[in-house]
Amino acid sequence: MKLLKTKGEVQLLRASVRDSGNSLGLVPTMGALHQGHLHLVKTALSENDEVLVSIFVNPTQFNNSKDLEKYPKTLEEDLNKLQSLEGSIHVFAPEVSEMYGEEVRSRNYNFEGLDKFMEGAFRKGHFEGVGTIVENLLRLILPDRAYFGEKDYQQLQIIRKLVSEREIPVEIIPCPIIREADGLAMSSRNRQLTKRLRKKAAFIFKSLKKAQLEFGTKSAVELKEEISRAYAEDPDFELEYFEISHAESLKPVKRPRKNEKYRAFVAAYLGEVRLIDNIALN
Repeated sequence: MKLLKTKGEVQLLRASVRDSGNSLGLVPTMGALHQGHLHLVKTALSENDEVLVSIFVNPTQFNNSKDLEKYPKTLEEDLNKLQSLEGSIHVFAPEVSEMYGEEVRSRNYNFEGLDKFMEGAFRKGHFEGVGTIVENLLRLILPDRAYFGEKDYQQLQIIRKLVSEREIPVEIIPCPIIREADGLAMSSRNRQLTKRLRKKAAFIFKSLKKAQLEFGTKSAVELKEEISRAYAEDPDFELEYFEISHAESLKPVKRPRKNEKYRAFVAAYLGEVRLIDNIALN
């Protein structure tokens, strides 16, 4: 396994892979790897000759400086986890200055409304930051395929739009959410929960399963109100949003139509830890 720190090293790797006729998969991460990330890497290994895992905590997608400071950085532990996998894996772990130079700022994008709801409404500038780093990585690495988890489903839709609009020649591969035994979506932030709050975190998945079970028997408005009240009854939770939206446009829905796909989305603070999740409803 090779650890790369500079763009120049990545360009040399890309040239070597191309010269050998091998395919290259990219798994972009912010580190603090868990089984969800490793599932992405294993999927990429099964579909490509070589895989590059990027580990980079991207400052431009954080609208809260304290959240950026608290985000776990565990490079040595991450490398050990990747080392345990079989296959040709390379790791790109650059410094902020390597990716941004002297000016750390995002580009402006037109995501045609995909960024106006949910995460976009509560995290100003977040998706511009995501778009900037993902575009930079894709253009630098030039992978055949790039792998993203559906836990960040809104991000996935936005990256699909970015790749299409900017005509970046890469196939975006969505991968299913990997969950703990109690249903909690695996996340690097889960390790910040206390033992008491970690037990309570399973309620997030339960609320999504309730929406999935009752979708179609109640209106979307009724479901949202009912589930929001359940969060309000627990003082450890602070709900930012519970939304039922079109799976493609991400627009909130009141009355679902036949032959259209919908998903439920949630973001909530449990103590001081912000957690997100989503589920397909039909």
